[in-house]
Amino acid sequence: MRDLISRTTGERIRVHLAIADGTWPVETDASQLESALLNLVINARDAMPEGGELTLGCENLTLERPRANLPMEMIGPGDYVVLSVTDTGSGMTEAVRSKAFDPFFTTKPTGQGTGLGLSMIYGFAQQSGGHVALQSTPGQGTCVSLYLPRHHAPIEAAEAIEPLAAPLAVAGETVLVVEDDPAVRVLILNLLDELGYQSQATADAESALPLLASKLRIDLLITDVGLPGTNGRQLAEIARQQRPGLKVLFMTGYAEKAAQREEIRAQGMDIVGKPFTLDELAVRVRGMLGDRA
Repeated sequence: MRDLISRTTGERIRVHLAIADGTWPVETDASQLESALLNLVINARDAMPEGGELTLGCENLTLERPRANLPMEMIGPGDYVVLSVTDTGSGMTEAVRSKAFDPFFTTKPTGQGTGLGLSMIYGFAQQSGGHVALQSTPGQGTCVSLYLPRHHAPIEAAEAIEPLAAPLAVAGETVLVVEDDPAVRVLILNLLDELGYQSQATADAESALPLLASKLRIDLLITDVGLPGTNGRQLAEIARQQRPGLKVLFMTGYAEKAAQREEIRAQGMDIVGKPFTLDELAVRVRGMLGDRA
């Protein structure tokens, strides 16, 4: 993720790696871990608008007894791998820290994120059998640490990672992405860039509407269904009134009935369920746009 993180943080933020040798393996969902890390990097970036330092750390830790300084629930004794993201940004007050993991809590203005990032990261850590610790001082910065349990079972040999085999874009094809989760949005834009697509992105429908009303070429609209305010289905309806026949790919974390999926497919639309792999999304995008080569 080094290149992706560098592009996300920009030139004003210096990124440091503090990765210990011989870190233990953990067992968790790789795509959710990547999304959690990217969410933390984006939060750190936003806390340093004038620039600063971002340190990504990873180390082994053996706890012999619960630690009272770990917030939320007490973490049990055992072996953990600690993945941390530390910034030199604005920091948090005690009042903000106490609510940081609450669903829907955010200090960001409307349109700059839903505030779901830290609560989802906490849920991910719990789901993985671990915990999250938050340390922050106003004016000095924040450190968020993921405690993931060590995986003790024998490790199978890792399979060789195949290069992305998804079909590439046809010259000039442009995709509009509407997604309120900044980490998901960055991952999708990075994928589209690798495949050669032109792309535009917004965090909500209200920001997407001027682009749809403009003369900008848009071959495909990718939108989350559960957007704040005007939802993805409403956005698609408005978009297709302005651009009849526009292809639309919905993203949703909720299962859709097969009949509903077949119905929208007939209208030049489709649904991909979250979480999805980037390979899956790449193939779905190419399939919707068709073979124009």
